[in-house]
Amino acid sequence: MADVVNLSDTSTWLPLDGLAPGFDASKAELSDALDGRTFTVVDDRGTRVTHTFGRGTVSWKYEPGTGDETAPAEDTDDCEVIEVADDLFYAQFHHKYLPNEAVTLILDLASGHALSVISILGQASPGKTAVQMVFVPGLIEGIETRGEAPAPTEELIGRRVLWVYSSTHAYEHVYLSPHWYTWQCLAGPEQGLADTDANTVWKVRPGIYVFTWREKVIPCGSVTIADHRDQKAIRSHGVLFGWDESGTAPTHFTFGAHGRLLSNTVHPVEYDPARALER
Repeated sequence: MADVVNLSDTSTWLPLDGLAPGFDASKAELSDALDGRTFTVVDDRGTRVTHTFGRGTVSWKYEPGTGDETAPAEDTDDCEVIEVADDLFYAQFHHKYLPNEAVTLILDLASGHALSVISILGQASPGKTAVQMVFVPGLIEGIETRGEAPAPTEELIGRRVLWVYSSTHAYEHVYLSPHWYTWQCLAGPEQGLADTDANTVWKVRPGIYVFTWREKVIPCGSVTIADHRDQKAIRSHGVLFGWDESGTAPTHFTFGAHGRLLSNTVHPVEYDPARALER
């Protein structure tokens, strides 16, 4: 008789660095379209962050505005850039000078809008996941601003999506509410595991979303950008950031996935999860 696996024993769940091998098989080809170019993003506090892209690097300078208590800083970090759609770029870098912090930068060169997501790795505590995230929309200097700015959205609520990361890794996501989503591993080393974790979703273009999550069992978080415009061929690019198995060193790696909409739940207005906090 086969051994019965206790899936509820979270102490046996795979650490983040144990997931990494092969998980990045569907990662998109990196783009060099930003190499040699400089972009300055300004937020509503007047904080300015200048980014100069090189081959596999980004040199940045942070100049805090009014009320921004972050210290001025500048450095050069390794960086990966992916072109998500025409003139829409996802840049991911992990600070060398501050290894508990990683930055996702979304640059929309067609609209002049930008979104920075800063992932901060700490220690979990009651009511607080190990990874916390800060979302900072901004404008790109020198580009005429068009269209709507990135903003939180409820448009994914009710969707159930199959995500295939490699020939051996497959998961499904069910987007439950503005705060929660459920994941289930359908294939791979975590097969049979499932949980409900905190998520935050921002819309950056029609049909294109920044979807983030923060896990409570494994000390990690993820920032992805997902193109849902073709629901039979959804595409996602992202990063996982968290503690390694020892709990002493950060693990940071990028990945990609191909998705497909499995179903869409439409709740009656009186039971709409997006309105739950209003009742």
